[in-house]
Amino acid sequence: MQKTKKQSMEKKLEKQYFVMVLPGFIIFTIGLIIPLLLAVRYSVTSWDGMSKIKEFVGLQNYINLWKDADFRSAWWFTIKFTIGNTIIQNVLALLFALALDSGIKAQKLYRTAFFVPCLISSIIVGFVWLKMFSNVLPEFNELLGTNINFLLFGSGETVLSGLLIANNWQWIGYWMLIYLAGLQSVPADLYEAAKVDGAGPISRFFNITIPMLAPAITICVVGITTGSLKVYDLLVASTKGGPGRASTSVIYQTYTTAINGRQYGYGSAMSVTLVLALLLVAVIQVKGLKSKEVQA
Repeated sequence: MQKTKKQSMEKKLEKQYFVMVLPGFIIFTIGLIIPLLLAVRYSVTSWDGMSKIKEFVGLQNYINLWKDADFRSAWWFTIKFTIGNTIIQNVLALLFALALDSGIKAQKLYRTAFFVPCLISSIIVGFVWLKMFSNVLPEFNELLGTNINFLLFGSGETVLSGLLIANNWQWIGYWMLIYLAGLQSVPADLYEAAKVDGAGPISRFFNITIPMLAPAITICVVGITTGSLKVYDLLVASTKGGPGRASTSVIYQTYTTAINGRQYGYGSAMSVTLVLALLLVAVIQVKGLKSKEVQA
């Protein structure tokens, strides 16, 4: 009798779980799975995005990608942007988290100040830094009598630096909070025992702090890397892929090819390539970093 009641209760709970999960599953399917499957389908056609005719071309679009100099250039910029972001944001976010975890005054104020930029849309961030580099910062040259080049978005040699400044200004506070949460979860007993054993600050940092932060490092590295590979809205508002093609990312190239160039099939092949690259990078990073967590 008790088993029957228990089984009936379990069935009711399963139904409740299913009802709760169903709306999210429907949204996920409509918003991600179906568009992804359609992109794969269109990537093997020469569809222009408008006509009813979708001529099948097989893998020709993917073959053409290897010969496309513009697509290779877009990937090269995206890779440089991703590497720069991943290194800078992780290092600075961890340093700021360590500073806030050291017991300085007005910690809540600093946390808020660092976190607020990530609440702003990347489109707005792009506009703000476009004005900063073109109008606001150059005024300091006149005030200080200096000749610093603040027009970072105006040259192909400096546009990457300008975009890294804008992107890091927006997101460092977000990743800093993740590192800060990880630091505050480290047992104080470990540091006290290490001090008793004569371990210095540097030794404690590399032998206690870093290993205990392994889960947070995994989250931050994977999140920053995948987010940087998908950069688009910041470029739209600030550089529009320029000057020339110096800041054209893979997604920006995909959009201009599919929408502006009316090569929807070819653009779909670009998007499928990016999705596969994202999955590959995420899997490699997660596996590599998770192994470090186990050792920690």
